[in-house]
Amino acid sequence: MRRRPTGLRRLAAAVLIMPLLLTGCSLFGDDIGDIQVAVKGDVGQRPDVSFPKDKPGDELAVKVLEKGKGAAARKGDLVVADYVGYRWSDGGYKLLANTYMAGQPGAFPVGQLVKGLDKALEGSRAGGRVAAKIPPKDGYGTKGDAQHQVGAGDSLVYVLDVRAVYPSTAGAQGREQPLDDPKLPKVQGAAGKAPTVTVPRVTAPKKLAMKVLVEGTGPEVRKGQLLALQYVGLFWRDGKVFDSSWSGGRPYATTIGTGQVVRGWDDGLLGRKVGSRVLLVVPPAMGYGAKGLPQAGIKGNDTLVFVVDILGAH
Repeated sequence: MRRRPTGLRRLAAAVLIMPLLLTGCSLFGDDIGDIQVAVKGDVGQRPDVSFPKDKPGDELAVKVLEKGKGAAARKGDLVVADYVGYRWSDGGYKLLANTYMAGQPGAFPVGQLVKGLDKALEGSRAGGRVAAKIPPKDGYGTKGDAQHQVGAGDSLVYVLDVRAVYPSTAGAQGREQPLDDPKLPKVQGAAGKAPTVTVPRVTAPKKLAMKVLVEGTGPEVRKGQLLALQYVGLFWRDGKVFDSSWSGGRPYATTIGTGQVVRGWDDGLLGRKVGSRVLLVVPPAMGYGAKGLPQAGIKGNDTLVFVVDILGAH
């Protein structure tokens, strides 16, 4: 729910660091080939990665170093992982990304990544470690990505420690809270599915309205955390949906409390518990302001309604 021109589901470069958004899909099987590099260290700690003097091969190679537990990631799931990422070519290697130093993981929408990274993450499990060597044909191709210092002939090397896997069916889990205010929208629907929201035919609130519809049992959300969420956004004026992670087919991730999303989200989600479903009614001043967001059909005087399921905080 960022201030951006192309809808509300784009994961920011600040989160992904290297936004790998070439589509690709392949089923995860046994370990594939020789990744060539040596990886040492415990899961959850920055790995020690050693590169050989040999040139990177032309074939994709994936190695599961620690299996992990729980459900295996599939296309449409969101994987949250700590990782290091390198470019590797005939001229040597360079570290491009290191989330261990920043203390915040990356978010990876499986099925929307470059082919090689999709291959590495499909089948991954929470607590697991996966290493991948991705040649250009399974990465950025013949053009590379100059913005992120990846050349046309560069291979990519990732070591990823998976913190969590959020399936496309994930939703709020907790105790339902009554909402009997006739001046606020009614919300109906079971966890794991998009809720049905009915906006009352009354004047919209002038200030931010926040109501917890399902009280989760997890920790409270803190400023600067990466949140995994499901959400739906509607116009107060006509009750029409303008965006939804459920219709998008995958959970959404964003950093909270740092201005990466509209103020109504930053103010309304901080302090809420993981597992909760939250109703937010966001006035224009705490949404997209007087300019609105024409690309999404949001006008400068639009009050927006959101129902947000907090799946996890990292």
